[in-house]
Amino acid sequence: MSPTPDFPIATDLGLDLDTSVPGRVVAKAVAGEHHLNPNRVVHGAVVFAVVDTSMGGATMSVLEEGQFCASIEVHLRFVRALEPGAFWAETEVVHRGRRVVQLESKVFGSDDRLAATATGTFAVLEQN
Repeated sequence: MSPTPDFPIATDLGLDLDTSVPGRVVAKAVAGEHHLNPNRVVHGAVVFAVVDTSMGGATMSVLEEGQFCASIEVHLRFVRALEPGAFWAETEVVHRGRRVVQLESKVFGSDDRLAATATGTFAVLEQN
């Protein structure tokens, strides 16, 4: 795993991205006490942030120089609650078009059980 580029939410989540395979990212995070909802399980927004970041990394890995991406939509479906501790998202590019990239993710808890699935669409943008 390689450290995620420096931005505050990645630091807060202890996020590491494995981007060694183009079009595929494994994003690992550690949910602490401050990531829990009132029911004492990982807040859905934390899971969303990891999935969205993983999808952005997978998208960037298939773009050309001078291109970048932005989320258009992400659909996240929870299968079960995540307990505090380590969890990860496995993301793959399903289709890379000229202007849009489609992705799928699966989120797993530290017990290796599926906790959520997601699909996403990212825009391909050009730097001016």
